[in-house]
Amino acid sequence: MNTSVLVLCTGNSCRSQMAEGFLHSFDPSLEVFSAGTEPSGALHPLAVKVMAEEGVDIAANSPKSVELFLGRPFDWVVTVCDGAKESCPVFTGQVGHRLHIGFEDPAEAVGTHEEKLRVFRRVRDGIKKQFGEFYQQNVKGGIS
Repeated sequence: MNTSVLVLCTGNSCRSQMAEGFLHSFDPSLEVFSAGTEPSGALHPLAVKVMAEEGVDIAANSPKSVELFLGRPFDWVVTVCDGAKESCPVFTGQVGHRLHIGFEDPAEAVGTHEEKLRVFRRVRDGIKKQFGEFYQQNVKGGIS
């Protein structure tokens, strides 16, 4: 059976979508989903752009409510809120393992287009690194 992972945040428009995209790119056989407690109306266009720079296409994704997944068990539920400004959602469904890997919300970046892009790229790179380590340690050769 394939490992199932749910990545949670608040809006499901940036961080959790990027994490979902990277996990799919590491291992297409994974069952990976992302959701938010207060899903926004659409993916953030800069999230789509910076992921495309890494060869990961998330353009067809859309923000989803965590409520869609409450009846489904997951091997892993990973929250990605930064914790300082947001309360991370709690998933009440059946979960094998819980993990928190926090990132700042790039959607809150201010400044010029280039300054916002820098923030999105920095967060993307952190997500790629942290979720790569999560995958290597816990999914690929670890516990599922």
